[in-house]
Amino acid sequence: MDATVPSVVPQPVATRLTRAAIFLVATLASGREAEAAVRKLSANLSGLLRAVGFRDLEGGLSCVMGIGSEAWDRLFGAPRPRDLHPFREIRGSHHAVSTPGDLLFHIRATRMDLCFELAAQIMKRLDGVVEVVDEVHGFTYFDDRDLIGFVDGTENPVDAAAVAATIIGTEDPDFAGGSYVIVQKYLHDLPAWNRVPVAEQERIIGREKLSDIELDDVAKPSYAHNVLTSIEENGVPLEILRDNMPFGDVGKGEFGTYFIGYARSPHRIERMLENMFIGLPPGNYDRLLDFSRAVTGTLFFVPPASFLDAVTPDAVPAAATLPATEPPPSQPGGSLGIGSLRKEASHE
Repeated sequence: MDATVPSVVPQPVATRLTRAAIFLVATLASGREAEAAVRKLSANLSGLLRAVGFRDLEGGLSCVMGIGSEAWDRLFGAPRPRDLHPFREIRGSHHAVSTPGDLLFHIRATRMDLCFELAAQIMKRLDGVVEVVDEVHGFTYFDDRDLIGFVDGTENPVDAAAVAATIIGTEDPDFAGGSYVIVQKYLHDLPAWNRVPVAEQERIIGREKLSDIELDDVAKPSYAHNVLTSIEENGVPLEILRDNMPFGDVGKGEFGTYFIGYARSPHRIERMLENMFIGLPPGNYDRLLDFSRAVTGTLFFVPPASFLDAVTPDAVPAAATLPATEPPPSQPGGSLGIGSLRKEASHE
């Protein structure tokens, strides 16, 4: 974060990855009572986190709260975060769906019981005023691998680079210290994937499966996952921070990855998704999507922790002024205008 905003405390977006996580996406009921309950939770979230986390000081418990576009207007009104909007579906060779979501709680810890307890305490305070539309309990799979067998998140930025990639600075001074997050729930066709020869799997991902070493450029096809998700602007790689988690239900035969990506601008993640689902050029899409289907898609703004601490539960928000025009949804051949593509910064 820029040194010009020292009093702003971000939420723990750039914290180290953990072995367990719970992802809660909820919609907000109508009425002032529901809005007041969420504002009250916002103001009390840091204290609630401290109380639960104190039960195991080595547990690394954290929680990031995100607010959807429509919910922001209801809860906080004007001013609005500059780039906040509903998740835009993408229709190309495959379909990135847009699904409902007003609130996101991304809860992380070294132990699932800590995550579970905090999630239960949050929902106790929101009982009757929200509906949980998606709940996923994620876990670490062996040596940070996805259920498809590849290591996930190798090129994540760390420390100062993670902060620079995720935390808003002077480009939106009213919301410096905030962040944006996109979540998508992917379901894998593991039987079909496991029938693909390992050498071809490696070409689809762009890495060796066992060693996690990136393939040489000459061996890496243009449709490789780590090629299409690498972008830059004016010669500078644009990074995001991902904390994806495997999840599954063996009895249902349901296996997947919960994608969660943080960035200081949502356009970074949107361009990566556009490349994956439409292709670069159109039709040269991410072949991983032949085996992995997105069933949810939502975008949230993550206000600073200091913003949440200062929320007044009964305040009536000022009416928000929406932009005169919104950029159109991504279509085949379209662009979100974020710059040229390169392969220097991988995010697989």
